[in-house]
Amino acid sequence: MIDRKKFNENFQYFDKEIIIEIIDIFFSEYDERFEKLSKNVKEQDFVQLKFNAHSLKGVVANFMDPVTIDLSRRLDEAAKNKETAGLDILYQDLVENTAKLLEELKVIRKELTS
Repeated sequence: MIDRKKFNENFQYFDKEIIIEIIDIFFSEYDERFEKLSKNVKEQDFVQLKFNAHSLKGVVANFMDPVTIDLSRRLDEAAKNKETAGLDILYQDLVENTAKLLEELKVIRKELTS
């Protein structure tokens, strides 16, 4: 769940159009990001998994969703340490929480365009 106070603080100096653009970029990259992550997890390609999980972590950090940030950080760490135990579950938790993040961002986007 997005911490709205921190979200607003993070974007306080941005025009609404810029915030909308940042959200839209995340939406447009979402499917490709998760296709890559899914492939990396299935193939246990820890080099690419680390790269892609770390990249996602940086992106979701902008939106101030502590659960999704933590899950992406944990996936990044698991890849770094080449941990296979629980990797599928961790990835699935990340997918589910990021889907919730998307829904929250849709609401915020709608509020910004109203």
